[in-house]
Amino acid sequence: MEKFSIREAIEQAVQTEKLGYDFYTAMSAKFPDDEGLNKLFSTLAGKELKHEKTFRELIDIIREEEPVNWDEAEPYLRAIVESEFFLGKDKSLPSMQQVKTVEDAVNFALGFEKETLLYFYWIRDAVREKEVVEEIINEEKSHIMWLDRFRGGFKR
Repeated sequence: MEKFSIREAIEQAVQTEKLGYDFYTAMSAKFPDDEGLNKLFSTLAGKELKHEKTFRELIDIIREEEPVNWDEAEPYLRAIVESEFFLGKDKSLPSMQQVKTVEDAVNFALGFEKETLLYFYWIRDAVREKEVVEEIINEEKSHIMWLDRFRGGFKR
């Protein structure tokens, strides 16, 4: 198997943000009558677009050399990329089609955000531009908290 470069890892982060945007906009369209879900998912979709732009900018400034500890980070990042959430649009959409309820949508979003957060931690540790990725990580954490809070409404 060919080695995964830091550039490829960040390009995958761009794709992940696109998938997040696609998911949130598709779910808003699927459940148009749920005002709370639509407000939350519209906000999250906007954040995904912002993160995509940030990662695109990061691609332009990273160096081609292999980061420190890349031998440890690379296999982990590859494993995440090959998971159900990161296989790309053709692989992710069937999972989205299985979403039948608002609760399913929120649970899927939580899983996606958690996987994304783990991925971004490894990218942060691999690049020199840690503060750029740290800002996205902090926002991803807030996404998880918002989704969990919204999900808490189902348990009442």
